[in-house]
Amino acid sequence: MTSGFDERKKAQEEKFAHDSELRFKAKARRNKLLGLWAAGLLGLEGEAAEEYAKEVVIADLEEAGDEDVFRKLREDFDAKGVDISDHRIRHHMEEFMAEAMQQVKAEG
Repeated sequence: MTSGFDERKKAQEEKFAHDSELRFKAKARRNKLLGLWAAGLLGLEGEAAEEYAKEVVIADLEEAGDEDVFRKLREDFDAKGVDISDHRIRHHMEEFMAEAMQQVKAEG
């Protein structure tokens, strides 16, 4: 027989796991959207843009947080002579995260 406390604890653990999974999916989706946006600025289209977006998703596995993704974009923009501020890159990272969270939640 489980107590109310045990049931609440289990529910909290399940919610935490569910929220963690949503954040993981949303972050991967954000990185793909970010990669496709950046690909356009880098002059990439079609399959090349899709491949670049995959590179951005993979770049996020280097370290915790968003700095690995930011650094990849900054370096790629600099290498191709794309004039864009750090602030604008970070702004798009935030915008795409909000969009990705909405998409993932809508998918249920």
